[in-house]
Amino acid sequence: MRNILKTFDEKLILLINEKMKTKFLDSFMVRFTNLGSAVFISAFTFILIIFGKEDWRNTGIQAATTLAISQSITYGLKSLLGRERPYNILKNLNTFGIILKDYSFPSGHTSASFSLATTIALKGPILSVLVLSMALLVGISRIYLGVHYPTDVAAGIILGVGSAVLVHLYLFSYVIKFINSFGI
Repeated sequence: MRNILKTFDEKLILLINEKMKTKFLDSFMVRFTNLGSAVFISAFTFILIIFGKEDWRNTGIQAATTLAISQSITYGLKSLLGRERPYNILKNLNTFGIILKDYSFPSGHTSASFSLATTIALKGPILSVLVLSMALLVGISRIYLGVHYPTDVAAGIILGVGSAVLVHLYLFSYVIKFINSFGI
């Protein structure tokens, strides 16, 4: 099974990183990937909490809770599993000068993007196609830029969606009760 996943990862990353390569995508993906960064995701969530009306403020709180869970698991797994980045293993990947010091599995940008996107989609289903498409594009950008394998991105999707659903269905009411106990 491990060899099948390795072959799948290597073939798909080469397809996305080399075969899809265009000048437009080179420029677009380098910029678009930042929508999954800690800075953007945190700022967007903070704006929802501070400036959102009650429903959207609650969505921001739900997103922050989801992100705390998904990112704790993501970075715990990165440390535990220690999977090298694809550009350290595969020769001739287009890396766009991006060199990261942490490990590859799972994709943090993807888990954060899907955490936020799924939370928003659960709040406003009319936005679901837009936000989930954007999150998927963030994941694809990570492969395009040569910093993640496809299975890193798949794991990020599972962690982000799973965390958001867990919080939405089971934990959010407890979080709100906890916050309200402080009179906030």
